Amino acid sequence: MKKKILRYLKLAAATLGLAVVVSACAKPPEYNSHKKLGPQINYTITGIEAGAGSMEKTEDALNKYGLKKANWQIMPTSTAAMTSTLDKAVKHKQPIVVLSWQPHWMVAKYSLKFLKDPKHVYGHGESMRTIARLGFRKENPGAAKLLKQFNWTLDMALPLMLKINDGMDTQKAINEFIETHPKQVKKWTKGVPAGKGKKVNLVYTPYDYEIAATRLVKTLLKQKGYNVTMRQLDIGVMWSSIAHGSSDATVTVELPVTNQLYAKKYQGKYDELAKNMKHAKTGLAVPKYMKNINTIDDLKNK
Repeated sequence: MKKKILRYLKLAAATLGLAVVVSACAKPPEYNSHKKLGPQINYTITGIEAGAGSMEKTEDALNKYGLKKANWQIMPTSTAAMTSTLDKAVKHKQPIVVLSWQPHWMVAKYSLKFLKDPKHVYGHGESMRTIARLGFRKENPGAAKLLKQFNWTLDMALPLMLKINDGMDTQKAINEFIETHPKQVKKWTKGVPAGKGKKVNLVYTPYDYEIAATRLVKTLLKQKGYNVTMRQLDIGVMWSSIAHGSSDATVTVELPVTNQLYAKKYQGKYDELAKNMKHAKTGLAVPKYMKNINTIDDLKNK
């Protein structure tokens, strides 16, 4: 009897082990356009850091589009966690809705499409801006001139960001970019005098585009002889440091939507030097293989 029981237990264990292996190897279910989207992703949008302004905008979107009443929610994570989750979903063609923005490498790498926002909760489009502390333009006109002349396009920025994301050293990627865009660099540095060691303190927020853009500007200024430092700060601290004069400038402000609270809070306490990139955008996005999901309304209707 004992031998029979022991044999049964071994057989049960083997069967369970096989089930676990099969389960682990099973491919996750792909997006099914013939089924309602909500249940496929537990009515959950994958977000980023809880304090981000775009997360607050998404809460507004949930209310204005009636998604909250339909049990939809935005799940706070981190930018790294969101892109990691997105990576896994795209590899298996699973359904996913993320809070996304451009400029960012994920839009190109994962073939994302932004959902149409007819209520304009996320605004009518944005641009990246260069701002400086009051007095910087007068005290350091050479550096201010380069910062004012710095502007580029998504088509120029995305390949650079993808190289860095694929593992290339950031400074090496920046140096290659400068070498392969001589005409653009000439426009940025036209009429900029030698820095002769004059100090410039650049600040930026901890995101991939912001790091790449700031490192590019730092390199351009250093090549002209300026003594440049970079500091990574949280968004609120960055704005405060410029408004109170402890930092010189940043090229990473996104307006009029994403950074609007800080722009209003510190109105009159900073100097806007330039719009350095058009066609920036924030909103909800899905992979292009989710062909029938095209608007925010589609989240609850399809």
